[in-house]
Amino acid sequence: MATLTLPAPAKLNLFLHITGRRNDGYHQLQTLFQFIDYCDQLDFQLRNDQRISFDCDDPSLRGDDNLVLRAAQLLAQHYPGQPGVAIYLHKKLPYGGGLGGGSSDAATTLLALRQLWQLPLSDDHLARLGLQLGADVPVFVRGHAAFAEGVGEQLQRATPSECWYLVVHPNVHVATAQIFQHPDLPRQHAPLRWPNWSWDNSSNDCQQLVGDLYPEVAKALDWLVQYAPVRMTGTGACIFGRFEHEEAARAALQQLPSAWRGFVARGCNESPVCHALRQAATVNLTNQD
Repeated sequence: MATLTLPAPAKLNLFLHITGRRNDGYHQLQTLFQFIDYCDQLDFQLRNDQRISFDCDDPSLRGDDNLVLRAAQLLAQHYPGQPGVAIYLHKKLPYGGGLGGGSSDAATTLLALRQLWQLPLSDDHLARLGLQLGADVPVFVRGHAAFAEGVGEQLQRATPSECWYLVVHPNVHVATAQIFQHPDLPRQHAPLRWPNWSWDNSSNDCQQLVGDLYPEVAKALDWLVQYAPVRMTGTGACIFGRFEHEEAARAALQQLPSAWRGFVARGCNESPVCHALRQAATVNLTNQD
């Protein structure tokens, strides 16, 4: 039976502004998404029946509410009669850290099954389906760095500098809902006129509040700013520093306090999953010749 192995990359929010709040309670955002070459991995194997099975090397993620399983089931509901698939997730990205790991896993699942099931689905259609799973899923489906508005689903392609990042997880879990519901969260940032963006004219509107509520995040920010410009991604808890050169990022990583975790990654304006899908398609075509 056909198999496919694909990456599910992390993302960074290079900035995050909250420009208002809708009547339904959702927040109006402006943000800049960029991928990094630090990824989960998913293995897909078609089955002889129509069952969708899911397993993971992290036992805590094996539940029925995992976004990977929900993504596969969503696609199967819209296109019934497809072969079953066994999916295995090799979890590398810290979850609950603002890196979009769950959304990325879901998007990679949608992309993989579109290819394995040979579905006549455009990226636009697949992104609209993915939005049902989470506001960050569409950018992972489309696979290109993007300026986003609305709740994060209105996307324009962007090409920020593909620099190096040191990403630090201060080993706390930030509850996204708590941050967005908090009365002290700033919600009236004047809208930025894209593409008039720079690091200096932007910020993460959640960062101060998260640092106040989770002192370990504030400590990590204070530590990393010694080495590079620093910012929190999403609602945290991960933070990142921007470096021009890999060597400088790795030198800073060597000084990372032992209480925290960290890694060095390169910014990617095209998602690593796009390259992997093209490579898989080329292999399939070669095998058919």
